[in-house]
Amino acid sequence: MLVSVRSVDEALVAARGGADFIDLKEPSDGALGGLPVATIGAIVSALRAHGIGLPVSATIGDLPMQALDGILAQVDAVGGCGVDYVKVGIERGPGAFVVLDALSACDWPVVPVFIADHGIDAALVAHACTLGFPALMADTADKLAGSLFDAVPTADLRAFVARVRASGRLVGLAGALRMAHLPLLQSLAPDFAGFRSAVCIADRKTALCPERLAALAASLHGEAVEPAAA
Repeated sequence: MLVSVRSVDEALVAARGGADFIDLKEPSDGALGGLPVATIGAIVSALRAHGIGLPVSATIGDLPMQALDGILAQVDAVGGCGVDYVKVGIERGPGAFVVLDALSACDWPVVPVFIADHGIDAALVAHACTLGFPALMADTADKLAGSLFDAVPTADLRAFVARVRASGRLVGLAGALRMAHLPLLQSLAPDFAGFRSAVCIADRKTALCPERLAALAASLHGEAVEPAAA
């Protein structure tokens, strides 16, 4: 259960509410909106000061594939904040192969996040699986257009999970996921699933809701989940 947060207070709420991974981003600035470097460092320091050792990831912001120098500079800046993983959005297109090669040579543990609004590029994923990334993810950019399951056929997601797992990497899924998607997630069995919309008071730009966090954590960590009614 990866929970995306934007502040120290939200990070502590998520950690105490059952999150297994803390993910740092600014939901008002897109799917992988980046927080200021100073904020990322403050959140990491606060979690560690409270004795919370959960793994922490942080996004670099939504940068196009042609901005390779900017991507690498931001990876260095975010990685230097003490996070465990640096998440970088990967858009479909020939330029993505060059970006993946460059990211694999970084000094920080980078997690490529494949933007899947128009499907998952199997060739791109296969290439990433040959590189030294600790994990790969699929996510969506347009959270108002539906969930990851609306954007990508379940068979393709199953193939994505299987390919990444066969390469020895961790695999994660995200993209406007809700409680109703838990049976599908449990069927696909990724190593982690990312949530923001499902654990907020209203939409993903509002504050985290401790009650929703607790309910989601309980469902993911043990209680059986019945398939949603058709």
